[in-house]
Amino acid sequence: MKKLSNARRIAIRILRGREAEAKYLGVELGANVRLLSSGFGSEPWLVSIGTGTTISGRVQFITHDGIGALVRDENGRRYRYERIEVGAHCFVGFGVIVMPGVRIGDGAVVGAGAVVTKSVAAGTVVAGNPAMPIAGTADLLDRVAKWPSDSDRRTRDLRQWSTEVARGVHGEWESK
Repeated sequence: MKKLSNARRIAIRILRGREAEAKYLGVELGANVRLLSSGFGSEPWLVSIGTGTTISGRVQFITHDGIGALVRDENGRRYRYERIEVGAHCFVGFGVIVMPGVRIGDGAVVGAGAVVTKSVAAGTVVAGNPAMPIAGTADLLDRVAKWPSDSDRRTRDLRQWSTEVARGVHGEWESK
């Protein structure tokens, strides 16, 4: 039976995309969510993602704490399950791990590889392990606005253009 449901899940992803797969699993999705990952763990129905949010590749949502198995007494093992909520218009970078009970506020940005163990305030940029605030989203977006844009690239070969951008051919902008 499990093989059949896994095959169905993969078919949904291939035919209808990661968003349809996430909904099939029970993830709550707002409109215009961009999913590049399907790491929703063993309780995907405990994950919600707000409108206009991007979830990059290899992001893992962990909605339970397995350490309860180490308790060995007459009452048996312990269980901890908590929801994870990602607000609207957030960006969650590549390889992020989000732990149980975390709420990522509207407009927040989580840097690649971060381990989010505590909730993130709206409009905050966090990074690291454990994730710590490093800037406000508005400050980050001001810096990103100076990067080359789609209009700089029109009708250009992607390989040549991205190489030029990496070398700074298109003007000076902050690289950090």
